[in-house]
Amino acid sequence: MIIVTTDFIPGYEIKELKGFVRGSTVQSKHIGRDIMAGLKNLVGGEITDYTNMMDQARQQAIGRMVEHGESKGADAVIAVRLETSSISSSASEIMAYGTAVTLNPSPSN
Repeated sequence: MIIVTTDFIPGYEIKELKGFVRGSTVQSKHIGRDIMAGLKNLVGGEITDYTNMMDQARQQAIGRMVEHGESKGADAVIAVRLETSSISSSASEIMAYGTAVTLNPSPSN
């Protein structure tokens, strides 16, 4: 599955639009991470536990978007975007979305 943020993929032409696809996950804070984040606030710097948690959440949302695209018979997702929204003071939703397509190699290739 090819995943791009652009509306086209060099070397390919869009054969068919399969439609909107999305994937999401909701992540909540963890008491252990909160304690470490509180300590980090005292001295400053990156809170790597939260960075890693959000990276894993983004990967999970993208994976679910890919599964949605595969279920529609797509071999690529174009115009991919990621969004994060707060659900509560201790949870966030991460969503990946885009347009599922099938591709043909460009005639010039």
